Amino acid sequence: MSIDLPHDGPSRWLAVDEFLESHYASSDAEQAHVLAAQRAADLPDIAVSAMHARLLGILARSIGAQTVVEFGTLGGYSTLHLARSVPDDGRVITHERDPRHADVARASLDAAGVGHKVTIRIGTALEMLPILADDAPVDFTFIDADKPNNTNYYEAAVAISRRGALIVIDNVVRDGAIADASDDDPKVVGSRDVVEHVTRDFRVEATVIQTVGRKGYDGMLVATVLW
Repeated sequence: MSIDLPHDGPSRWLAVDEFLESHYASSDAEQAHVLAAQRAADLPDIAVSAMHARLLGILARSIGAQTVVEFGTLGGYSTLHLARSVPDDGRVITHERDPRHADVARASLDAAGVGHKVTIRIGTALEMLPILADDAPVDFTFIDADKPNNTNYYEAAVAISRRGALIVIDNVVRDGAIADASDDDPKVVGSRDVVEHVTRDFRVEATVIQTVGRKGYDGMLVATVLW
């Protein structure tokens, strides 16, 4: 597939994502079904992109993840990739506050043949934090829920992680707004706070990867637990 690349940034990013997806995602029927079900149910268009979802699966698989925790299920798109990354006796525990979203996700994950690996806990993720200790040790955590509570989710993730576990926090760059100290949007403040918090945390080694694509300009924080 060859394309004529637009010159402006966002259009160019989208064109490249479409090119990459044509190679890595176009023949994935289960992935397409999850996205179609999300659209049919009129869920918010805030799921990770196809390429980033694949990255999550690759990262989890690369460390031999057996137990995965996710904050923010939505329609189960990222959950699908994480469930595929664990073995058949592995598990993904995902948290979703909206029962309707959870129902859409459950149907899609079951249809994709990975539902037996996935536990969906319904309620605000903060309410679920006290029971996370029962899930330890956790190999991989993906945080993509309400951004003002990023630091709370991060702390909960570190507490249940094994040495060598990975923690990924999505949407921390927010079109570059985290670098603007005057921006007091709660989502920006939550993202900035967790970036600064992790910087001071001697328990992990971390970095932030800036990203562009169909979801615009953003980034992911990736941390590995040292001990």
